[in-house]
Amino acid sequence: MPHDAIVQKSNCKKTRNMKDETKNKKNSPYLLGLLCILPLIGGFVGLGLLLLGIFKYKDKWLAIIGASGIIFTILVYFSLFYYMKNGDLSKKGFADLSQQQLNELVKTIEYYKLNNGVYPDSLQQLQKTNKYLIIVDAIQAVQKRSNVNYNYQKLENKYILFSSGQDGIPYTKDDLFPQVSIKELNKIGLIKPQLK
Repeated sequence: MPHDAIVQKSNCKKTRNMKDETKNKKNSPYLLGLLCILPLIGGFVGLGLLLLGIFKYKDKWLAIIGASGIIFTILVYFSLFYYMKNGDLSKKGFADLSQQQLNELVKTIEYYKLNNGVYPDSLQQLQKTNKYLIIVDAIQAVQKRSNVNYNYQKLENKYILFSSGQDGIPYTKDDLFPQVSIKELNKIGLIKPQLK
């Protein structure tokens, strides 16, 4: 075979390889990269694009788009979890929930006294008759503190009930107390403790 024929055949092969490479790049799923801006779905699509970019298309830009989708999803969810734990709106929401639960606990404690003649020794004692009763302070639980129950103390024929608030320290200014009118307060055994 003459030298020119070998060179021509080699050039045809190179041209064909370049066409295949161009065709592969045109067929690369770059547009799927737009799905990477959707958290969670974007993470899965990003993983797929990363693998396709590395193994099938051998396209670094496709791999970068995929990795970006994964990183974006991780950042979005990390930010959401951080804000849920530390954001002002979250803190207010958990404080409102604790306030509502405290108000309900007063009714449950008073009903217990009506039926038994005495106030319960602990909040856990109330759960023996009502296993669905919530005695866990939402504010403390979300902060993952060690003492997560509402503060309750029986004092002969009276009792103290409150949440330790955002700081988690009992008897400070941010503590939450059941909201009871003065007229009702005179009829029940709830007393408000002295704050530090």
